[in-house]
Amino acid sequence: MERLSKVIANSGYTSRRNAEKLIQEGRVKVNGNKITELGYKVSPFDEIHVDEIKIEKEELSYILINKPTGYLSTIDDHLKRRTVKDLLGLEESRLHLFATHKLEYDMAGVLIMTNDGNLTKSLQFANDKIEKEYLIRLKGIMIKEKLRKLRSGIQVENQKVKPIDAQILELDKKNQSTLLRIVVTKETHKDIRKALLILGHEIKNFTRIRYDFITLDGVERGNYRMLKIHEVKRLYRDRMISQ
Repeated sequence: MERLSKVIANSGYTSRRNAEKLIQEGRVKVNGNKITELGYKVSPFDEIHVDEIKIEKEELSYILINKPTGYLSTIDDHLKRRTVKDLLGLEESRLHLFATHKLEYDMAGVLIMTNDGNLTKSLQFANDKIEKEYLIRLKGIMIKEKLRKLRSGIQVENQKVKPIDAQILELDKKNQSTLLRIVVTKETHKDIRKALLILGHEIKNFTRIRYDFITLDGVERGNYRMLKIHEVKRLYRDRMISQ
């Protein structure tokens, strides 16, 4: 027996949090009976409907997308903007996928999409411990003194943004730009932007090239591949060890 909300989430229909909301709103039926109890448990033989749509257990899928800028990290958008669904093949685009860690609209790079609610929850829970590596093209030339300040940590509102590593890879004096590589854990995209603005640099391009041990190797911009079984197992195993 499993909790109803978990079964709905694992089907790929929606996230577990939203599944709980649907149950509370009385939009879920089990064997024809409306269920509003969050802790309600079901068996594999129970028939579940959400808004009269039958919940079918979807085969678990794990996809690595090299997201371009100008795409939302979701499958659907009510404003009809471009989403990563537009990058997927017909079969994969039919899946109810969710990003384990979204990228902003104007960002590019590593994006893991899955319909495995347990893995998504596990990765989000451990997010502050997972390394994320970025290549950032900055406006202006970053001098060594500013790099030292970044490495020492920049106070952004109530927290200090202090990368695990930060290196200048290129100084383009002709175009007045700097290519920066940084590795962080708990810092968000917004934190990084604010820290760099404090140092006097706006971001021109922001690309995530690594999420934990997952890189973009072999995946061109705008393309994708299925994660290998050993990669999925490692994502699970590493989270179990860290937690």
